[in-house]
Amino acid sequence: MLYRIRHVTRFDYAQPAAFARCNLRLKPIFWSGQDVLDYALSVEPGGRIFPARAEAGLANVVRLVLEVPTSTLTIESSARIRVERPIPVPSASDPTVAGIARLSRESRDMSPAGPAAYLFPSPQIPLDGAIAEWCAPDLAPDRGVLEAAYALATRIQREFDFDPSATLVDTPPRAAFDKRRGVCQDFAQIMISGLRAAGLPAAYVSGYLRTLPPPGQPRLVGADATHAWVLVWAGPDLGWVGVDPTNGIWMAEDHVVMAIGRDYAEIAPIDGIVLGSGAQDMHVSVDVEPLDAE
Repeated sequence: MLYRIRHVTRFDYAQPAAFARCNLRLKPIFWSGQDVLDYALSVEPGGRIFPARAEAGLANVVRLVLEVPTSTLTIESSARIRVERPIPVPSASDPTVAGIARLSRESRDMSPAGPAAYLFPSPQIPLDGAIAEWCAPDLAPDRGVLEAAYALATRIQREFDFDPSATLVDTPPRAAFDKRRGVCQDFAQIMISGLRAAGLPAAYVSGYLRTLPPPGQPRLVGADATHAWVLVWAGPDLGWVGVDPTNGIWMAEDHVVMAIGRDYAEIAPIDGIVLGSGAQDMHVSVDVEPLDAE
């Protein structure tokens, strides 16, 4: 699939903001199964933009500094991306949950994509006994890792309700778990907490979904906005495999990876500081348009 992605974020300030310094993680990364063909970023009003360190996650980070007072700020990101990613097929020969847990503990790969960085609790995704106990039946030690991850994702999709009014961006996983409702971020965090409790490296993915489905297929939940799902490390041969607990599906050609980290805090599309007074409104629109193959 070839996609054109347009991501627009607009901030409206009740009183002019005197200064802002933001980290932008909007350019999709190069990742297995996708190529970034071109990319553009525009900011109105203009500001100083320069590269920033990628911190702990796998992300393209730039810093935006605004030093002229403004009542509005519009950030538009556009990209053209080719995605060619087969759907994973669990096999009887897949490594087991216990086998992956052992391999990940033994790994000496300290790169940003190494499994060790994603084994342990992170600031927004602590280990939780109740979540671990609920996830455990799907993550039996002798079960194939792909089969186990997919079973957990589809169970979350069946038993939790998608409800944008139920949670906020800083709602902890346990609160969404107790309600059995939330949004893609909540479902990804719950799944990651359960996977890590079982000893499996699990990463948080921020990205996009195809806006309009192919003819005859249902529209995926989470389109028209940035989406979140999960990567689980399945060993050195299979590598990182994506699964989407909001929709109960594998990461495939409908998914575009923007950034990968231990949790949302590491790879939020936009964060930073704004100096000013009064309220702030934020409006986000995302369009992922399929193009004719090139």
